[in-house]
Amino acid sequence: MKKRLSFIIILSCIVVNFTSCSSDDDANGTAVFAVPIVKSLAKIRSDISVTAARQTNSDGKIYVAENYLFYIAQESGIHIFDNQNPSAPQNTAFINLSGVHDIAVKGNYLYADNFVDLVVFDISDIDNIELVQTIENTIVFYAAFPNEAEFYDYTVGPNTDEIIIGYRFETKSRPREQLLLAYDLATNEVGGGSNSPNSNGSVGTGGSYARFQINDNALYTVDMYQLSVFNISNPLQPFFDKAVFMNEWFFGGQLETLFKQKDYLFVGATNGMQIVDASDEFNPVFVSGFSHATACDPVVVRGNTAYITIRGGSTCGAIEDQVNVIDITTITNPTLISTTLLNQPRGLGIKENILYVCCAEGLKVFDASDGTNLVVQNTYSDDVTDVIPLATHLIAVGSNTIIQYSYGSDFTLLPLSVVNF
Repeated sequence: MKKRLSFIIILSCIVVNFTSCSSDDDANGTAVFAVPIVKSLAKIRSDISVTAARQTNSDGKIYVAENYLFYIAQESGIHIFDNQNPSAPQNTAFINLSGVHDIAVKGNYLYADNFVDLVVFDISDIDNIELVQTIENTIVFYAAFPNEAEFYDYTVGPNTDEIIIGYRFETKSRPREQLLLAYDLATNEVGGGSNSPNSNGSVGTGGSYARFQINDNALYTVDMYQLSVFNISNPLQPFFDKAVFMNEWFFGGQLETLFKQKDYLFVGATNGMQIVDASDEFNPVFVSGFSHATACDPVVVRGNTAYITIRGGSTCGAIEDQVNVIDITTITNPTLISTTLLNQPRGLGIKENILYVCCAEGLKVFDASDGTNLVVQNTYSDDVTDVIPLATHLIAVGSNTIIQYSYGSDFTLLPLSVVNF
């Protein structure tokens, strides 16, 4: 996960009385600058289109809705596969959406982010997908600041009708004076979960890295420090309802993922798992949390047990890589059941008593019938980062690849198909 900036960007040392905190020798030579890539909102919105199927070179996420499989190519678009036969998925259409990161599907409608907008598509006819609504300036978007950069080029910035969508590198003369820049110079902030498209309002399913979830007539999106609530009771006239800032989240970790089970939302954050009561769909409230040292961690839940992968190192924190099993029988007091060390764990999924975890060694299959002792039963060397365990088969996503498996006996997986981009 790339480092995201919080309230300010410290580009090097703070200047006291306008003097440099580095020596004259350090000020000589060149340095790598992050130069903002600026794009107009008008251009972002006008570029939306639906085309024939195409390939992609962008890493992404997966989402399923009954007979359809969606590959969400980050900041590129949405690839739609007819997945009636998982052994031979058919690439059928592409939604060109330059600012997409997540989607959710309910009935005949697909909801997606487009940088700072929420957009709604009618997918009742997969051969004739239509954009039916754009709710402007309601999604919080931060361009990820690159770790490789030494300085920020503050001479480039957006006008009022533009946003920063990313950064490019440029080598320039190293500045003699060090600068402390305000947060809004480097980021943009605007605005405030297995079935397929059909008319009965069924809701699709995302992976463990999902940041969108639907709860009846509410769509939730999560960003670093807030939960946004949209009213989608009328998909042709959805609207931004509110941003929820919970006191318990302040000065804590950054919110990363969103998982829904029954009336509860389980928020994966860099400091642990937060539990939110969403029984009142438009007024979610904080219930409790489970904390750990700073790390990256998606969460999935089955029954009274939550499973969290915790990845430390680099931008994720210093905690040791592990899988935590959490007892949530008492929802107000989640407690640790067990910890299993695992090299660079990422996405995960749970089906019955079988836990699937993506990690540096590949895809591991655990017997999770005893939460106090997860037991590895099989390891598959496939390079995958997230999974969705369906009732019928398992879908995994990796770097420009989708792999589908059937369930075999004795915790085995049998490859059904591989799609490479």
